Amino acid sequence: MLPHERLPYSPIESRPPLKLPGGARLVVWPVLALEEWDLARPMARMVISPPQGQPMIPDLPNWTWHEYGNRVGFWRLRRMYERLGIRPTVTLNAKTCETYPQLVEACLQSGWELNAHSYEQVPMHKLENQRELIGRAVEIITKFSGQRPRGWFGPGLTQTFDTIDHLAEAGIEYIGDWVLDDEPVRLKTTSRPVVALPYNFELHDIVLMALQHHTSDVFRSRAMDHFECLYEESAARPKIMAIACHPYLSGVPHRFRHVERTFAELRGRAGVVFWDGTQILDWFNGQ
Repeated sequence: MLPHERLPYSPIESRPPLKLPGGARLVVWPVLALEEWDLARPMARMVISPPQGQPMIPDLPNWTWHEYGNRVGFWRLRRMYERLGIRPTVTLNAKTCETYPQLVEACLQSGWELNAHSYEQVPMHKLENQRELIGRAVEIITKFSGQRPRGWFGPGLTQTFDTIDHLAEAGIEYIGDWVLDDEPVRLKTTSRPVVALPYNFELHDIVLMALQHHTSDVFRSRAMDHFECLYEESAARPKIMAIACHPYLSGVPHRFRHVERTFAELRGRAGVVFWDGTQILDWFNGQ
């Protein structure tokens, strides 16, 4: 099915407003990605290009850039989330359970939601058997954590036309790959509906820092500009604001204070709540 066959067009102005509990008006959805980059493949991102312009394998400079996030950046961000009383959705390459079990155990100890992020950081378009790999990722996370993941993010937010059908068959209930609305929407599949939660590509450290090459302070300024618009609109209908972090970007020292200040300021605003993906999904399904 094409996207418009899965989701009929619906202008937001024509829908009855949703209602948040307890006087809340805006949900901040923090997302933290934990990934496993295979040295035998080109790296998912590059912070430094090779001297002659041609990617080399193994790409040790860019692998170590990512590895800093798992060795140091994650733990810095974890302390921040715990100080602020925030529980993010952790979107997790399932292979991380095998190669970095301490990271996943720390997430479980903190009570954070584990969301499936495929098996490793390879685009869905390059997989020979999506159904098999989706099932493998879900089962590894389930076995490690004792709880089946309900949500999914594709590596690089990639999907083919039938990915969502495979996800529905595997029991996935929500995705974050579609950024086409301010509210959750239900997508038709060949089996059961899947909810697309309102994710955001631009309050996203990869987009801000690795692609658009902004200075570190822009993390906060863009997030707060975005927030003020949604907050004003949330007086009439609730809004959801996703913020995505990766330990090798948001967890480095020159960005970290801007990230921490952003979450602290949002935490202090009236009517703002921090929910993970399963909380948003359960609330929406109950509307």
